Amino acid sequence: MAQTEIHFTDHDIGSAGFGFFAQIRMMAGAFWSSTVRLRVLVLTSALLAVILATVFAQYLLNSWNTPFYNSLEQRNLPAFLEQLRVFAMIAGSLLVLNVVQAWLNQMTALYMREGLSRDLVDQWMKPRRALKLANFGTIGVNPDQRLHEDARNFAELTTTLAIGLVNSTILLVSFIGVLWVISADFAFTIDGRSIAIPGYMVWAALVYAATASILSNLVGRHLPELNTQRYSKEAELRFALMHANENLTAITLTNGEESERRRIQQAITAVLILIRRLAGAYTNLTWVSSGFGWLTTIAPILIAAPVYFSGSLSFGGLMMAVGAFNQVNTALRWYVDNFRPIADWKSALYRVSVFRRVMCEIDDHHQEGADLQLANRTDQAIVLKDLVLAPAPSASGAERGLRLDGEFVIGQGERVMVNGDPGANRHLLFQALAGVWPWGKGEILLPPAQDLLFVPQKGYFPDATLREVIAYPHAAAAYPDAQMAQVLETVGLGRLLERLDARDRWDRVLEEEDQARLRVAHALLIRPKWIVIDDALETLDPETQKQLIAILDAMTETTIIYIGRSENFLSIGPRAIHLQPLGAPLP
Repeated sequence: MAQTEIHFTDHDIGSAGFGFFAQIRMMAGAFWSSTVRLRVLVLTSALLAVILATVFAQYLLNSWNTPFYNSLEQRNLPAFLEQLRVFAMIAGSLLVLNVVQAWLNQMTALYMREGLSRDLVDQWMKPRRALKLANFGTIGVNPDQRLHEDARNFAELTTTLAIGLVNSTILLVSFIGVLWVISADFAFTIDGRSIAIPGYMVWAALVYAATASILSNLVGRHLPELNTQRYSKEAELRFALMHANENLTAITLTNGEESERRRIQQAITAVLILIRRLAGAYTNLTWVSSGFGWLTTIAPILIAAPVYFSGSLSFGGLMMAVGAFNQVNTALRWYVDNFRPIADWKSALYRVSVFRRVMCEIDDHHQEGADLQLANRTDQAIVLKDLVLAPAPSASGAERGLRLDGEFVIGQGERVMVNGDPGANRHLLFQALAGVWPWGKGEILLPPAQDLLFVPQKGYFPDATLREVIAYPHAAAAYPDAQMAQVLETVGLGRLLERLDARDRWDRVLEEEDQARLRVAHALLIRPKWIVIDDALETLDPETQKQLIAILDAMTETTIIYIGRSENFLSIGPRAIHLQPLGAPLP
C-alpha cells in the first residue's frame, strides 16, 4: 500500500503563532524539566566566576600598559624588567583561567546536548507518536536530521553564544569606565571657541560598533532563512542516499541505477544551489567583518591621537586607551563577529522548537476525517461496529478505503480471516486496529493493549543480540535460555541457538522465511492472548506457510486474526469476515 500523509509543513501547526520568543520559552521549559538542569546550572555558575576573574585579570593587564610603555619611552631598564615580571604573573593567571574556561565550555555544551537530545527522543518515541508524525507531512520527514544534527547545532551554539554574550557584557561594563576617564576632559577649539565632549572615546566606540552592526544586519539579513533551507535540503540528500543503500538489491534487479542516480544528483544540486547562495551571502558579509577588523588596528590610535598630541596623554596612557578601546569594541562588536553563528543558531532554534512543539501537540490535534472511535476494554473481545475506513484527506485518487457494515464480535480463542472484494484496502483495518489510522467512522473496541500482538507485513529487527531480537520490545533477561531454545527449536531455527548472544543485522543475514520464523518465535515466547497478522505469510513458500500456521494454531488460548488471502490459513477453518470497498474518501 502506498504511504499516505497529511501535508502539514513547518509553517502549519508547528509554527502558526509561534514566534521567536515563543520558541525560546518552549526550549527553556524543556531545559528546566530535563535531568541535566542541575549540572548545567552548577557549570554555569563556575563559568561566571571564571569569566569575572578573567575580566579582572584583563583589566589589570590593560592598566599594566601605562607603566610598561612609559618605561620604554623613558628607557628605564629596572622599571622595564619589573613590568615584565608583573606581565608574567598576569599572563600566567590568564592562561590558567582560559584553560579552565575552555573545559567548562565543553562540559556545558556536552550536558546541554545530552538534555536536548534525550528530551527530543523521549518526545518522539512516546507510544504511537513517531508514526503519527511520519504521516503528518513535511514536518515529519527526516526526523533524524532534527534529532541529531539540529539538536547538536542548537546545543553547541547556545552554549558558545551565551558564554560569549556574558563575557562581552562584563568586558563592556568593565572597560567603558576606563575609556570615559581617559577622555573625560577632551576638548577641541573651533574659531576660538572651546568645545568639550566628555568621554568622547566612549561615544566613538559606540558609533564605530553600531556602524559595523547595522551594515552586518543589512548584508546578512537573509542568512537565517538560507541556513534553515540548507539544513532541510541536506537532510533530504542524506535520506536519498540511505534509502538507495537500503534497497540496493531491488534497485539493481530492476535496473534502476540510472533512475536513482538522477534522483540523488537532483538532491545534490538542490544542496549545492543553497550552498552557492550562502557562499555569496557570507562573501558579502566578509567585506564588512574583515574591513572593520583591519580598521580596528588603527582606529583607536586615530581616535585617541588628539588627546595624545595635545600633551594630555603619555605614550603609556595612549597604549592603555588603545587597549581599553579594543576591549570595548570587541564587546560591542560581539554581535557583528557572531552574525553567522547567530544566524545558524536561529535556524537551529526554529527547526528544533517547531519539531518539539508538533510532537507535543500532535496527540491533541484533530485531523480532518479522523472520527474513528477506538477504545480498550477489560473484557477479552474485539468488537467492530459499522466501520468506514477512508483514505487520508490528502490521498491521491488511487487510494481506496473499505467498509464493514453491522457489528462483528470476535471472541477469545477464535481463528478469523479477514479478506474482501478487490478495491477494499484491508490493510487499513490492520492499521485501525493498531490505533495508527484515525481516518474513518465507526467503533472499534479492543481487549487490554498488553494482551495484543500486531504482526505487520514487514518485521523490525533491532540492531541487537538475537535474544534481544526475539524478546523485543520486552527485556530479554525476563526469558531464560531454556525458553529461548524451546521456541527456536519449535519454529525450526535450532541452528541459531549458539548465536543467542551474537549481535548482527538480522534483517540482512537471515532469509525471508527465517525472518518469518523468528517473528513466530517471538509470538511463542511472549504468549499474547490476541495476535493480529497483516498479510505476513503471502510471500513465503507454501511449505513454510503450513508449518508456521500449524505452530500458531497450536496456541489454542490465543485468538488469531489473519488479514489477508492465505490459502493455507483457510485449512484451519477460520471464521471469515468480508470487507467491502469504499469508492471515495469521506467528505
